[in-house]
Amino acid sequence: MKKLLITACLVLLAGSAYAADPADGVWKTQKGEVKSDGSGGGFLYVKIGECGAKLCGTIVKAFDKNGKDDPKYVNLNKPIIWDMGINGGGSYSGGTIWAPDTDKKYTSKMSLNGNTLTVSGCVLAGLICRGQAWTRVK
Repeated sequence: MKKLLITACLVLLAGSAYAADPADGVWKTQKGEVKSDGSGGGFLYVKIGECGAKLCGTIVKAFDKNGKDDPKYVNLNKPIIWDMGINGGGSYSGGTIWAPDTDKKYTSKMSLNGNTLTVSGCVLAGLICRGQAWTRVK
């Protein structure tokens, strides 16, 4: 009986230690800007999950401006967010985000409110930020 109680306690402790962060999942980005040559305007699915004690995100699917799946998108399976600190209460900071359309990296922060993840890339020590509201896919 004592062994059973100890085993049950260990299982409960292990389960809580590995509880997923609320931002874990697949997120749909906003549509990008359509360029003068007609390219762009698509959106991505980004899978966010733990990487050590932080969060990372990877591009798992791409869609063109008409919403059609684009399996030949050159940046599939590439990291887009890394080293995002988990502050609690739906707040995340200290990460890096890569903008595939400009091939630039920015310091990043995120905030979670229900099924909306606001993701921002910042310059000048966070004084100027540009962001998007991503929606949960799953």
